[in-house]
Amino acid sequence: MKLTFHLCILSTLAAVSLAFAAEQSPPKTAAEPAKRAAAPAKPAAFPPGVWVPLFDGKTLGNWKPSDFPPNGKIEVKDGLLKIGMGEPMSGITWRGELPARMNYEIELEAMRTEGHDFFCGLTFPVGKDPCSLICGGWGGSVVGLSSIDGLDASENTTTTTEDFENNRWYKIKVRVTKQRVEAWIDGELIVNQELEGHEIGIRWEVEPSVPLGIATWLTGSALRNIRWRNLD
Repeated sequence: MKLTFHLCILSTLAAVSLAFAAEQSPPKTAAEPAKRAAAPAKPAAFPPGVWVPLFDGKTLGNWKPSDFPPNGKIEVKDGLLKIGMGEPMSGITWRGELPARMNYEIELEAMRTEGHDFFCGLTFPVGKDPCSLICGGWGGSVVGLSSIDGLDASENTTTTTEDFENNRWYKIKVRVTKQRVEAWIDGELIVNQELEGHEIGIRWEVEPSVPLGIATWLTGSALRNIRWRNLD
């Protein structure tokens, strides 16, 4: 009799304990998965084959005034990125993560707004080395890469001339692959430089533009539609 009574007491205590534990546990819903699914991979900021803007027409974003002493006034106005005339140089440099150093394209539209020299000195990476495409240098007309085998844009095999007009837009594009550097102005191929066997570099004056920048010389410039595409 006593044994039966004790067993009943123990059974009652166990039931009360289980009920209390159930009340303290958060309820499970049918929608709650047994295991959390792995977080989806973050999409690449510069997916291959897709043009990605580097300038939104509203703010400088990752572009910052270059360390040219003294730099001209840099501002965003009327949807344009404006580079004021420097003494002698002015420009902007990309301070964000570099999208790539090889196998990519970069293009933009540039306009010389004042002055008579280069209005777009585009410095870009070629692997571990920087290089510059000069548009309108040496008095306003020279186009070419600086530097190839230690020779600047006015004296190497990429040297050409172009009659640039002030207050006119020019579309400029550069493609960098493991084999060559190519450049176009308004759709016309003006640089086709093979890389194998050649030394790539820059003039010391544009070092503040490294690794990616746009500079001017005694000239004001306006820029728009700056964009980048990693190649497949």
